[in-house]
Amino acid sequence: MTKRWNYTSGLHALGNGAYAWLAPDGNWGWSNAGLIVDGREALLVDTLFDLAMTNEMLSAMRAAEPRAAKDIGTLVNTHANGDHTHGNELVHGAEIIASNASAAEMVEIPPAMLAAMMAETDGNPAPIARFLQHAFGAFDFNGITLTPPTRTFDKSLSLKVGNKNVELKELGPAHTRGDIIVHVAEDRTVFTGDILFIDSTPIMWSGPIQNWIDACDYITGLDVETIVPGHGPITDKAGVAAVKGYLEFVRREARHRYDAGMDAFEAARDIALGDYESWGDAERIVVNVDRLYGEFSGQPGPPDIQKLFAQMAAIAKF
Repeated sequence: MTKRWNYTSGLHALGNGAYAWLAPDGNWGWSNAGLIVDGREALLVDTLFDLAMTNEMLSAMRAAEPRAAKDIGTLVNTHANGDHTHGNELVHGAEIIASNASAAEMVEIPPAMLAAMMAETDGNPAPIARFLQHAFGAFDFNGITLTPPTRTFDKSLSLKVGNKNVELKELGPAHTRGDIIVHVAEDRTVFTGDILFIDSTPIMWSGPIQNWIDACDYITGLDVETIVPGHGPITDKAGVAAVKGYLEFVRREARHRYDAGMDAFEAARDIALGDYESWGDAERIVVNVDRLYGEFSGQPGPPDIQKLFAQMAAIAKF
C-alpha cells in the first residue's frame, strides 16, 4: 500500500490540481473528500458530517486554490450517507450530482434523526445510546439543512472540469443503494467513496456483496495509481485487493454458519476475524452477516437499523 502521502488530517495535494481531504482515524463518520481543479473550474467530491468540519475543509481548499475553489461549480455525492452529504448546503450555487438511487436514499435518515438516535430513551436503551455516542458524538447535527442533489443519473455520467474529463460510474448497490466513483483519467486518480474503507471494516447496508466485489475488480481494472477511499489513508490497488479479500472472507465464513443453522448474530459473534481483527470498527461484521443471511435466504429486505446497532453495541461491549 502506498506510503507516498502521510495519513494526517487536512488537505493533501495529489498533483495536477487534484486534492484529497483526509480525516483520521477513518472510523465512524471520519470521512474523506476530494477536489478536482482545472483552470478556474472545480469539482468537489463529497462534503463532511457536519457544518463546522465542512467549513474547515472548504476554507483549506479556497486557500490552496483561491480562483477555482472560491465558487465551486459542481459537487458530487458518492452516496447518500450523512458523512458524505451533510455539508452540501455550504457549497453555495453548485450543481449537486448523485445517482438516482442515492438521491432517494438521502432523505431517509435526516440529520435530526441521527441526533435523536444518540439519546437514551425507553425505546433506545443505554448500551445503544452509548455506542451511538461513541460512533457519532464528535459531530454536531444541529442546524443542518438536508440539501439533496439537483441532478441525478443512472449508470454513468461524463463531466468536464476545465479541460479535464471526469467520469462518474455507478457501482452500487453495495455499501449503499447508489454508490458511485469519480475517475479522473488524466490524473490517474479515482475517488471511490465508501466502496473502499482502508484499514477500517467495510459495512454493507445494501449489497448484494457480489456487486461490491465486482466494484473492487472494476477499480483494479482502471489505469490509476492514486486511490482516495471514503475512509482511511490514500491507497493503491493493494488496498482494493484487501477490501475485496475481506468481503470474500466474510461471505465464505457466513455461508458456512448459515448452512450449519446458526442465526445471523450467532454467526457474527462466532467468526474469528484473523488478519482483519486489527481493522477499525470490527463490530460492523454484524451488519455484513445480517445482509448476507438475507441474500442466502433470498429475502434480503431492508436492514433493521435499531436491531443492528444493538447487536454492534453488544459485540463492542457497550
